[in-house]
Amino acid sequence: MLEKLDLTKKMEKEEYKEKMEHLEKNLGKLQRRCKELNIPVMIAFEGFGAAGKGLQIGKLIQSLDPRGFRVYAVKSETEEEKMHPFLWRFWTKLPEKGRIAIYDTSWYRRVLTDRFDKKIKKSELADAYESILSFEDQLTEDGMVIIKLFLAIDRKEQKKRFDRLLSSKDTAWRVTEDDLKRNEKFDKYLEMNEEMLARTDTEKAPWHIVEAVDRRFATVKIYSIVEEMLTRQIEKAELSLAEEGADAPEADAAETKELMESILGKADLSLSCSRKEYEKELKELQSRIQELHGELYRRRIPVVLGFEGWDAGGKGGAIKRLTAKMDPRGYVVHPTASPNAVERQYHYLWRFWKDMPKAGHITIFDRTWYGRVMVERIEGFCTKNEWRRAYREINDMERTLTREGVLVLKFWMQIDKDEQERRFRERQENPEKQWKITEEDWRNREKWDQYEAAVNEMLIRTSTVNAPWIVVEGNDKYYARLKVLRTVVVAIEERIKSGGKRA
Repeated sequence: MLEKLDLTKKMEKEEYKEKMEHLEKNLGKLQRRCKELNIPVMIAFEGFGAAGKGLQIGKLIQSLDPRGFRVYAVKSETEEEKMHPFLWRFWTKLPEKGRIAIYDTSWYRRVLTDRFDKKIKKSELADAYESILSFEDQLTEDGMVIIKLFLAIDRKEQKKRFDRLLSSKDTAWRVTEDDLKRNEKFDKYLEMNEEMLARTDTEKAPWHIVEAVDRRFATVKIYSIVEEMLTRQIEKAELSLAEEGADAPEADAAETKELMESILGKADLSLSCSRKEYEKELKELQSRIQELHGELYRRRIPVVLGFEGWDAGGKGGAIKRLTAKMDPRGYVVHPTASPNAVERQYHYLWRFWKDMPKAGHITIFDRTWYGRVMVERIEGFCTKNEWRRAYREINDMERTLTREGVLVLKFWMQIDKDEQERRFRERQENPEKQWKITEEDWRNREKWDQYEAAVNEMLIRTSTVNAPWIVVEGNDKYYARLKVLRTVVVAIEERIKSGGKRA
């Protein structure tokens, strides 16, 4: 692909000025229309060293309203970033709806410079590619425009540009030892780039190769590509607006009766234990968790614990007992409410990605990303297409986390309808607990069957070997809390026993 490029392409000054006059005006209009339509845009600049990425980014932003974009210079990972899955730092740098993010090198560092510098093992390469493809697919499905530009020059041109930069003390700092090393082994690095382009050139996020020896030619081509991609997405969004209402939100039940009986119907809600047994084992488990928490930190193993369940199902009580002896500096509990105005400007997984734990820490989510396939599905807060594809998106996210060493456990706190009503009434009658019960809780009971069907489908579609669902029989609070703590202890012990490696 790259070897066959005609890098002799040039553009004369007059032609350049004529084309740019139109392109610069139109790009500003397209940016404003994207803002009106809430279309987020990511523009990734990749390519060989000294190909002019910085210069071309500077040219591009001259035609944009500076209030509507942000440029990220993506360098080597910081210490903080190294303690998270590699895509974390890009999830936290997504543009909100209607804004543009421009990346001077991007998430492709993982399979290019990191690979060349042997910072990534050969065995991790396939996983990195899969994570990147999943990342782009999730974002584009949600309406993101991803424009990927690869600036190409040959070895001779690169060496000439390096020499020119090195000849002046004002610019010599821009050429690193790693840059020179990649020039020396240009063919090897070229091969890696060829592979990257071939493996990640998709219909939704295609690569655009820019012949970058002549800078005027490159600028016009970049502007033209951005213009075409934005125009295409704007037309798509306008068509969607015209057809709005065709895909009305549905309070859809699970597809078959068998789904309803397959998981929740098997939970033995008669399981219980005495207060004496509870207090004795609780003390032992909490002490063990305290020890394991320190071991997790020493071994730099991150842990994600997600809690879902019926209202009044015991999530809060289980979390309180789980964290009682943990070092508060090493864990955080995130109570997940409806997305706020800021969070609604991003992909629904953004707010969870930004709160994922760094190595050695524990993050506990009191309600999770599964709201997309439960409350948002039942209450019509997302379309049928959105919640259907969420199963794949969630599985992809959890797979990305677990293969980078995160221990993921998901608990469904199961109670029956009669027990829920008893707990609701107890809360209403107790002045100290009345804050826990709302009119919405009572309204949700009316849709119990729909929620039960949706939960069963969720459990079936998203319980995996490395990120399993654990159904907790919760009619007896003592039994439920002990089961949660036991499960966490066993999972952490097994991870430590395996040397801290992912399953």
